[in-house]
Amino acid sequence: MEILLQLVVSGIALGMIYAVIAFGYQLTFATSGTLNFGQGEALMLGALVGLSLVGTIHGGPYLGYWLMIPIVVAFGALQGVFVEWIAVRPAIRIKSEFGWIMSTIALAIIFKNVAENIWGKDVLPFPSPLSSEPFTVLGANVQPMQVAVIVGALAIMFAVEIFNRKSIYGKAVVATANDRDAAGLMGINTGMVITFSYALSSATAAFAGALIAPLTLTSATMGASLGLKAFAVAIIGGLTSGMGAIVGGIILGIAETATGFYLSTGYKEVPGLVLLLLVLAVKPSGLFGKAAIKKV
Repeated sequence: MEILLQLVVSGIALGMIYAVIAFGYQLTFATSGTLNFGQGEALMLGALVGLSLVGTIHGGPYLGYWLMIPIVVAFGALQGVFVEWIAVRPAIRIKSEFGWIMSTIALAIIFKNVAENIWGKDVLPFPSPLSSEPFTVLGANVQPMQVAVIVGALAIMFAVEIFNRKSIYGKAVVATANDRDAAGLMGINTGMVITFSYALSSATAAFAGALIAPLTLTSATMGASLGLKAFAVAIIGGLTSGMGAIVGGIILGIAETATGFYLSTGYKEVPGLVLLLLVLAVKPSGLFGKAAIKKV
């Protein structure tokens, strides 16, 4: 039972990172109907930039971990703006249904290659800001950083939700998500809202990278796998549901850790993919998503 509880805690921590990235997918899909398939690379860049600021590479350290977080979030926001300007806005302007897909994938590959040239191809350890000594909960050993990841992931998603509900800029995002054309007629600059949603999406991914890095080895290749799994989480939970991202992330995280322990690490990706196929077959809109109704 202690081992199972430990696997559950590890799975929740991993799943919350998936949830944060999936939450970013939802932000851009809601306002523009597009997705940034380089979302995993935003996480990777956030982790590596954070490592440069607090680690021992490139002559560091320069900042403490907690002072590094706002800089990483700002960097992620700028990266998201760049992606929207270069890859998404031209596709929306010419009403291309698939141009943004190839453009965001191309930028993801470019970001990965740039990261490999700056930070190298080797995996790099990220210093933890908290003690590495685990504490015991019901017989299971829990690392303080795992708790920090869970709390931090929930906090950033909650903060974004509060921003969207309470601030005038957030209400513009919600209005654009509900009906972009009607929002435009009401005087809302929907183009700027889409840019802002991409900035917010990449900022949350960069934040997730800085959160998960102390628990994993950081490298230029870490983003592709996490981004793909987070996309599966977004589909499983529903691209229109924040709660779906959380539940889907927890399900996938626990399934991966349990499968890796009880069966083999070579099979840990299988449960998530099987669940994805089942959801697409039974409820394509996701567990918590709403089916879109189009008038013809």
